[in-house]
Amino acid sequence: MPLCPLALMPLCPRSHSQLVLSANMGNNVVTFTEEQLEDYQDCTFFTRKEILRVQKRFREVSPDVVPKSMIGNEASTVAVPLELMEKLPELKENPFRKRICEVFSRDGKGNLTFEDFLDLLSVFSEQAPRDIKVFYAFKIYDFDGDQYIGANDLERAIRLLTHNELTVEEMAQVCEKAIEEADVDGDGKLSYMEFEHVILRAPDFFSTFHIRI
Repeated sequence: MPLCPLALMPLCPRSHSQLVLSANMGNNVVTFTEEQLEDYQDCTFFTRKEILRVQKRFREVSPDVVPKSMIGNEASTVAVPLELMEKLPELKENPFRKRICEVFSRDGKGNLTFEDFLDLLSVFSEQAPRDIKVFYAFKIYDFDGDQYIGANDLERAIRLLTHNELTVEEMAQVCEKAIEEADVDGDGKLSYMEFEHVILRAPDFFSTFHIRI
């Protein structure tokens, strides 16, 4: 089941002292402190240059809301609404765009702060390891958050993937077949380990679980 779509690695800004200037068209804009950048590097799979690029991209989504400087707590408190995030070119064609934003947002509603957005792009980057990608793919498919992927979760995912074009009977058949093939213990739902086993055998999964900024 293709999905193009960091609670696991929370961002942890320390005290603010030495300032870092963003190279933004020659303007000396204090974007982050040295400590902030070090923390973001430690907790993501990005370089300092990439982190500044992500901040620039985030601000472009809503320049009236997102400040140029984030040396206070703006990176974890200023949120861009879901309806604007869904319009990002990197997300707008993805049927899971709303669900992806919900999973990575600290409010659970899809409104993303800079740190949420940084987390999202870090997980979807080429540098992120397979286990991190599988962990978040499971969270995305687990719509009801019960730590299992059941028939209802699969139905919601398939509706998104097929643009709700299947009949009720076709939907039931697809869900039944998917669970039948992956449900090792026969409890009618997929645990994380069962899901991981399926995903690791899917050759196209890791090439599609990628967003480039």
